[in-house]
Amino acid sequence: MVEDSSDIESVEIVPFAPEHIESFHSALDVVSRERKYLSFLEAPPLDQARRFVMDRVARGDPGYVAAVRGEVVGWCDITRHDRPIHAHRGALGMGIVPSYRGRGLGRKLIDATVAQARKDGFVRIELFVHADNARAIALYDKVGFVREGVQSDAICIDGQYGDTIMMAIVERKNAAG
Repeated sequence: MVEDSSDIESVEIVPFAPEHIESFHSALDVVSRERKYLSFLEAPPLDQARRFVMDRVARGDPGYVAAVRGEVVGWCDITRHDRPIHAHRGALGMGIVPSYRGRGLGRKLIDATVAQARKDGFVRIELFVHADNARAIALYDKVGFVREGVQSDAICIDGQYGDTIMMAIVERKNAAG
């Protein structure tokens, strides 16, 4: 895992690829173990992370990583819903390791991923964000996500309940037909 964020200029935003699996898994574990931002409290086993990435790549779901010298320091992906009546929708997930936050990587990752989703015909991109994650909420607001509601006590970490905010971007001009 790359820990020195002084090389921010060398960060590349590139599509998810099989060669990113192991360092993605490491980055996912770092962010998960913070126990504040993700649905995971630790990364799933490497084979599950491998399946996740390979499935997303095979399906053509939009996904990008921020990489420094080939090591993943952040990611953003949109998973298309697989039921036909929901196939115009996708769920966004993202994370950035602590030493690279606050440097514009989140914006670069989300811009690349949402742009690809639009090209791929997504009409609706949705997400759930912990209500106390002010930095992420500000980013989502900035890029055009709209708050659709609050889920009270939707998460429970170490016995503490918290709300999540549902947000989405909806653009019917991307609809096929």
